[in-house]
Amino acid sequence: MAIEGHKYIFVLGGVMSGVGKGVAASSMGLILQQRGFGVNLVKVDPYLNVDAGTMNPTEHGEVFVLKSGLETDQDMGNYERFLNRDLGPEDYMTSGMVYQSVINRERALEYGGKCIEAIPHVRDEILARIEAAAANNGSRISVIEIGGTVGDFQNALFIEAARVLRLTRPDDVRFVMVSYLPVPNTLGEMKTKPTQSAVRELNSYGVQPDFIIARSNGPMDAKRKEKLAIWCNVRPDHIISAPDVDSIYDVPLNFEKDNLGDLLLNALSLPKETKADFTEWQKFVNNTKITTPELKIGIVGKYFDTGDFVLSDAYLSVIEALKFSGAALQVKPKIEWINAKSIEKDGPAALAGFAGIIVPGGFGETGIEGKIIAAKYCRENKIPYFGLCYGMHMLVIEYARNVLGLDGAHTVEIDPKTQYPVVDVMPDQKRLIAEGKYGGTMRLGTYPAKLGEGTIASDAYGVAQVDERHRHRYEINPEYVPQLIEKGLVFSGTSPDGVLMEIAELPKSEHPFMLGCQFHPELQARPLAPHPLFTAFLTAAIDTNGASA
Repeated sequence: MAIEGHKYIFVLGGVMSGVGKGVAASSMGLILQQRGFGVNLVKVDPYLNVDAGTMNPTEHGEVFVLKSGLETDQDMGNYERFLNRDLGPEDYMTSGMVYQSVINRERALEYGGKCIEAIPHVRDEILARIEAAAANNGSRISVIEIGGTVGDFQNALFIEAARVLRLTRPDDVRFVMVSYLPVPNTLGEMKTKPTQSAVRELNSYGVQPDFIIARSNGPMDAKRKEKLAIWCNVRPDHIISAPDVDSIYDVPLNFEKDNLGDLLLNALSLPKETKADFTEWQKFVNNTKITTPELKIGIVGKYFDTGDFVLSDAYLSVIEALKFSGAALQVKPKIEWINAKSIEKDGPAALAGFAGIIVPGGFGETGIEGKIIAAKYCRENKIPYFGLCYGMHMLVIEYARNVLGLDGAHTVEIDPKTQYPVVDVMPDQKRLIAEGKYGGTMRLGTYPAKLGEGTIASDAYGVAQVDERHRHRYEINPEYVPQLIEKGLVFSGTSPDGVLMEIAELPKSEHPFMLGCQFHPELQARPLAPHPLFTAFLTAAIDTNGASA
């Protein structure tokens, strides 16, 4: 169980989703961590999926993989980036996880013949997981984000669990509502009524917020704060204005300006002995705001089928990793989206003029030939190319087709009958896939890779072995590795036993940066610790093409 006197902050949403609960929770975690307190962040997703791995990125955004291999919501990525540390599987839960656990225990007769009900059994499982997360982290404060919006049927049990925790530990539990205050164009006035209604809805659950973080497109004035204080029964100084900002990394700095750290510690009866030091964070934020020199980077993706909009959230960690390395190099990566299906239709003309091209991860047939065309174009025109997971497969397939002369070489994911299966499924997974059991069949989480000396990869990392996070079913087929090496491709990273190919590259004498990795380096990029491969990629793009002033 959690340590005596452990503190809990529950973050809830009001009015509508997508207004920044995850960023608010991340920022509060960072602020409290900077004050010297051990903090763990927990994300609660109310959906019935057991994990986020089977959800379509065009609907839910990026799947973020933890070190343990658990597939989670993209908010977990923000948590890790803000706290600058790895989180564990206990820091994430879904309704599916909770119900599955309760049902498994019932099937094993662990409830002693009782009638199993949502209350108390499901509620108590939620509480047990929250307490376990605190205990496993050895933290002093838990910040728990409950997904969705107050009033949603799906998250009611989680709010009930939080209510009961506060009832039993009134001095240790506080509630923060992140709500939206619209400014209708026809009125030009910030309206508080939707948030008042959201608070009343929360009150109907038996919960009163201690803080309101008021999201809007501009700062809140004193009059609006006074209205919220009166009608929501929240202290005026506990209503925090949170206007739109240029970067999510500004948010903890703005919260500090409003003394949110002191207010939270006062509310939790915790000492304010250590002053937060945001010097390095402020330096990073300043570097993200430089506008010149500019580096034009193209991302060849496939998850664009969302009507008239580009769902950049499907590649969120890639975007952030570019920002971090750009800030370290003091250049501005200008990201442009290139639809792989358009390249299939119109050829590689859309790739011209970029300082570097990234082909990120993905699954399935859609746009694959466009990605292979992109790899060929970059190889032949000496444009820095960075392939992430699927992007490495594209690099190898293109090389096999056009350098080895293996016409029709492919991945068995797309063409199970290809004559040249240069990318194949792991043998121990073939049976599960044949049975249609796709969930949980991938190589997930952190695995080691040893690096070859004198390669782009080893020069970037500066070490002989690294640990990186994976999310894939298919590998470079070992049968074709000798042929690929003979024709000049370098496998600069392999599993320690040499069986699995982790990084493929062309020698620097042949190409400034033609590199693909089987893992997802973007998952370990942090604001104050940019990933070395992204930094090496941007450096090559600068050296090869220059950055525009």
